[in-house]
Amino acid sequence: MTASARILVVDDERFFREGIRDALEASGFACAIAATGVEALDLASEPGIAVVVLDVVLPGLDGLEVLRRLRERQPELRVIILSAYTDQQRVLEALRLGAFDYLAKPLHDEELVLAVRRALESHAAWQGLVRLRTRIGALARSLSDLAELATADVDEGERQSVLRARAVAGVAEVLEAGKTSLLLLEEDGAHLRVVAATGRKQTFEEFDSVPLGAGVSGIAMARSELIVVSDVATDPRFSDRVVTGRYESPAFAVAPVTSGGQTAGVLCATDRAGGVPFEESDVALLRILALQLGQVLAPRSAAGETAPALADPLEAKLAELARRICDATTMEIEPARLLGAVLRPIAAALAAAPVSVYLRDAKTGELVQEAQCDAARCSDRPRLPRGRGLTGTVLETGRLVATESPVSDPRFDADVDTPEGGAAGPLLCLPITFRGKVLGVARIFPREPGRASARTGEVLAAALSAVMRNVLLYRSLLEAVDEVASARREAQAS
Repeated sequence: MTASARILVVDDERFFREGIRDALEASGFACAIAATGVEALDLASEPGIAVVVLDVVLPGLDGLEVLRRLRERQPELRVIILSAYTDQQRVLEALRLGAFDYLAKPLHDEELVLAVRRALESHAAWQGLVRLRTRIGALARSLSDLAELATADVDEGERQSVLRARAVAGVAEVLEAGKTSLLLLEEDGAHLRVVAATGRKQTFEEFDSVPLGAGVSGIAMARSELIVVSDVATDPRFSDRVVTGRYESPAFAVAPVTSGGQTAGVLCATDRAGGVPFEESDVALLRILALQLGQVLAPRSAAGETAPALADPLEAKLAELARRICDATTMEIEPARLLGAVLRPIAAALAAAPVSVYLRDAKTGELVQEAQCDAARCSDRPRLPRGRGLTGTVLETGRLVATESPVSDPRFDADVDTPEGGAAGPLLCLPITFRGKVLGVARIFPREPGRASARTGEVLAAALSAVMRNVLLYRSLLEAVDEVASARREAQAS
């Protein structure tokens, strides 16, 4: 939820209108009020309005018509309908029109606040998906630019210069970062040199070289691992190694760039818009750009040849696939339909069967299957033990597994890392994360070789984690509503 989000309260009765506003403001919510449908439509278009608490019966422009127009004009708004117990037909019609929730009059303050809080969380999740979809579009453009430069018929020095500049510009756009840079290993093998940067007053040639093991970039290079820091000043790894005051934000994300099997440098991003830390999806997108950059970074051979930037046509379509997943998430709410809508295009694109999603059982720690696709051809296991096989490794470490031959990995467990009754084959096992915690895994079993790539896994892990955030939000909403309804029934019975 954002601090700027506001609630619009619409009721023609002053007692209810002001009472609802006062109850919400007492809980820390910012509110606006309207007495008519016409006034509500005008105020709903103001910046910051995220939730509308709307009486279903209004004079003049009826509440149902207001809801219909709001859904047409601003489908992102979460509308909570207010009704009397005698208005059940109107309530059903409102839900069919897309109302987020409904509350019966007379209202209970706790029930009201809970419903509004859930609606705000849903709106925030929607905003996150829209941002992710926008950044995936930017990622697709950046990957296309890099792929085009890989085979451009230009001087090699010019190609390298443009390639580096495009890479840092792409990171800035995709991650909404105010400062980005690309550092490559110098010939002495002990220092990193800035070769391209954005958002700096000085040119990149004016930057000092960075010793391996110094600062965030030097440590990421030395370890050849992606490093994400929420606050560099308080992180014990870097608090004494980074010059303070140089950046507006304390959050950093640094990804190693591997070329020709060797770590050649790092891509760095900081000063993210709004000063907020980098999210899981930001990290995944940065890693994808770093992987792509590494493929096209190597100089051409004497014959003028370089490895194709996107050898697998699927990788050129990954951004579109992730966009389809995000679209499905904005169109569906109910978990079963939502998960089916996002797993089907993954199964089709990767020629995979089955494709399944598991969540960790809070009591036993086991993985319990939430949904699967193509179960008719090959079904995945309903439950998986914790801590076993490649699947257990992903759950415990949060690092994906992408392998064409899982049996060659010593961590492989045939009773865990294969579909139910199926043979071992290519495997993509992806962590499902939420607020930095691994809640479960997604398993994809491609039927064709060459589909289980790490780059594919990075994109899908970010998209599926976003999907599961919506699933969990919806479930928590239903549980909370059920709890409040049960409490009210018990109170009335006594």
